[in-house]
Amino acid sequence: MRVVLAEDLFLLRDGLVRLLEAFGFEIAAAVESGPELERALAELKPDVAVVDVRLPPTHTDEGLQCALRARRDRPGLPVLVLSQHVEQLYARELLADGSGGVGYLLKDRVFDAEQFVDAVRRVAAGGTAMDPQVIQQLLARRGDDRPLARLTPREREAMELMAQGRSNTAIAQKMVVTERAVAKHTANIFVKLGLEVSDDDNRRVLAVLAYLDRDR
Repeated sequence: MRVVLAEDLFLLRDGLVRLLEAFGFEIAAAVESGPELERALAELKPDVAVVDVRLPPTHTDEGLQCALRARRDRPGLPVLVLSQHVEQLYARELLADGSGGVGYLLKDRVFDAEQFVDAVRRVAAGGTAMDPQVIQQLLARRGDDRPLARLTPREREAMELMAQGRSNTAIAQKMVVTERAVAKHTANIFVKLGLEVSDDDNRRVLAVLAYLDRDR
């Protein structure tokens, strides 16, 4: 699996390169600025991009904007964004096209090697890997008058885990219930949110995230 990595801090960039290579990834390019990232994504066409939100020369949202432009040119390009803090605007922009293969992790998660690598693989496969803190803030900004308020506490917990990209098996283990119970929660969630039921985990998660993200 070929990765383009963009991170301006040398030590972190070098550490990510070593970590990904140790787990069998091929680093097609490891760059430190927005222009370098844009060229690498256009020329190398990687399987997945791991991108810091803030890159030179602007040190604002250069990395994210490069990734978004690349996804417009190559729809569905898997992108995992790394950020120091939860910034809802960036998360919403990343989710806006609803085409899948997206992730938003806080940099703290990078220090959990297995969790980080699992997120990269999940995004590369077209899935979603959202930091739990991002999901909680996206959920929190919804008012009580929205359909989300119709969910029970257990359904809400299941949806948060779904949005993180967890499988039914993983959700059942986390909630200490059977997979059948998770399937029931999932069915209820989609009915209450008016979303089409799907057996595909990735499309299911993306549908929930798209619902949470859109302005109503």
